[in-house]
Amino acid sequence: MKNWLEIFLISLRLGLTSFGGPVAHLGYFHEEYVKRRAWLTEKQYADLVALCQFLPGPASSQVGIGIGMVRGGVVGGFISFTGFTMPSVLLLMAVAVGFQQQGLIELGIIDGLKIVAVAVVAHALLGMGRNLAPDKERATIAVLAFTSVLLVPSVWIQVVVILTAGLLGWRLYRNENLPKAEGLPLKLPLKLSVVMLGLFGGLLALLPVLRAMTDHLHIQLADSFYRAGALVFGGGHVVLPLLEREIVPAGLMSESQFLAGYGAAQAVPGPLFTFASYLGMVIDGVPGAVTATAAVFLPAFLLLLGVLPIWLKIQQIPAMLAAVTGVNAAVVGILAAALYSPVFTSAILEARDMAFAGLLFMILVYWKRPAWVAVILGILGGLLFYGG
Repeated sequence: MKNWLEIFLISLRLGLTSFGGPVAHLGYFHEEYVKRRAWLTEKQYADLVALCQFLPGPASSQVGIGIGMVRGGVVGGFISFTGFTMPSVLLLMAVAVGFQQQGLIELGIIDGLKIVAVAVVAHALLGMGRNLAPDKERATIAVLAFTSVLLVPSVWIQVVVILTAGLLGWRLYRNENLPKAEGLPLKLPLKLSVVMLGLFGGLLALLPVLRAMTDHLHIQLADSFYRAGALVFGGGHVVLPLLEREIVPAGLMSESQFLAGYGAAQAVPGPLFTFASYLGMVIDGVPGAVTATAAVFLPAFLLLLGVLPIWLKIQQIPAMLAAVTGVNAAVVGILAAALYSPVFTSAILEARDMAFAGLLFMILVYWKRPAWVAVILGILGGLLFYGG
């Protein structure tokens, strides 16, 4: 119980302060859970990030669920998800009934918080690069992953890069005497994989059938949002246009209503997948918001619980250890690409922005202050330099 309360309070604080999108969230998680609290080692964290990058759905939310499970079991995973997600769910439900986020933009707070995200992600990458790409071979894999993700505009490129890095890692390190995988301190039975993956596939097949058999609004919502959460690679920025094609042509809301929520979803902390809460609220009030939110995140739970027991077993195989060595280096490159776009390109528009990011980076790296200090300074700097 004590662990569960701790998990909730920490994840809630992160849910209130983690601006900047999925890659920024991974930076905040690294700072909080690896650097400050040592709930996971660098290697364990990188393994979990690599697995969640490979799965469809909201990668940062899945990483948060996994960390919660490490600390407090399956219940801890749900509590971690709830704390991290709840603030943006409630904010976007409020937007749907008339609460306007424009005031934050006019005050410059969002501009300041975007620059905080640059410093936080750069700090996380510095530590991960030292640990996971320390030699020329792994550094090369990281740079190749970085350039591939930047130059190939496809939502599938991350999966291709991870698979290729795994093959390179196996080829380069299969005869090396690698240290055993640290694994995650979790005991999950393999039969859990069968149940969870069966549910995942069963719902994916059943919901369209039910939708064809009835015109019930909530069946329609469950099908659209579950499919979006189950089949989207690349995170929240990819799921938003997919949902537009599901919602607007069906006459469930106007284009202007959708775009207003789209903007608000990118101005609040937490996962972008909570845009579903706004859409559901506009369509059918609180019941619609509950259905849409549950449906879009459910695949993330089912897939993670389905794949983790298998992952915990196979990562101890020597050939898999070699492959994971390459994958972890690729994760550094993938996150570096995301640091550039969209985090850096959307936040650093002039010399003043770069100077502010440099100061925040110094506070995190050399003064070793926690990320929440940078968040507070980002808000103050936004009010001072970007307001009006």
